[in-house]
Amino acid sequence: MAYGQMAVVYDRLMADSPYDQWLEWAEGVWTRKGKPRQVIDLGCGTGSIAIPLAKRGYRVTGVDLSADMLAVAYDKMRREQVQIKWVEQDMRELELPKADSVLSFCDSFSYLTEEADVKQTFSLVFAHLHPGGTFLFDVHSPYKILHGFGDQTFTLVEEEVSYIWQCFCDPLRLEVAHELTFFLRQENGLYERIEEIHEQRAYQPYDLARWLMETGFVDVEITADFSGQLPQETSERLFFTARRP
Repeated sequence: MAYGQMAVVYDRLMADSPYDQWLEWAEGVWTRKGKPRQVIDLGCGTGSIAIPLAKRGYRVTGVDLSADMLAVAYDKMRREQVQIKWVEQDMRELELPKADSVLSFCDSFSYLTEEADVKQTFSLVFAHLHPGGTFLFDVHSPYKILHGFGDQTFTLVEEEVSYIWQCFCDPLRLEVAHELTFFLRQENGLYERIEEIHEQRAYQPYDLARWLMETGFVDVEITADFSGQLPQETSERLFFTARRP
């Protein structure tokens, strides 16, 4: 599901996210695998990865399903005085010029809750890479779905925005439904209530690696939690690197 009205407060809610670490991890991979010129950012959201990449000299295309998120990203791009091509598109139907690298961070791939959709998107990414191009992405681990989210409720109460975030876990499918209720303070002092539901699914890392190789990718690497180390039982975020021959 695309982010809708929540887009207006997304950056505020994600203010503590480690965007610098994602950027450092990507550039570390590119140092080893070859620095790209053109980069496609899948699930780019409000541009918190795409814009810094553009400021570092990369030619970036940001792709997202949500027009609301892209509108926020466009405004941020104007303020930062960089140039990025924004495309409203479902990653499962990707249709763009080829690039040297495709990346997808902040667990965007975890929103693909069917195996067929993951495999289809892998195939499209492969087709959109120049030979030698790299594919970088991260996902929630099974441990994160089961123990980080589980059947838990999270809350936030602030003057301008409050939320109730309920998680409902299906342990057999390693899937979680996030039911989000936001209360946004308006100029008249009243609060607007916004409700959204988002579903995410984890896959076993060896399945994802196998599907990448079946697609044709080589040099598939799996690490965890920005560490550069192999995943452990309690790793929460899995990082994948693959290359088109």
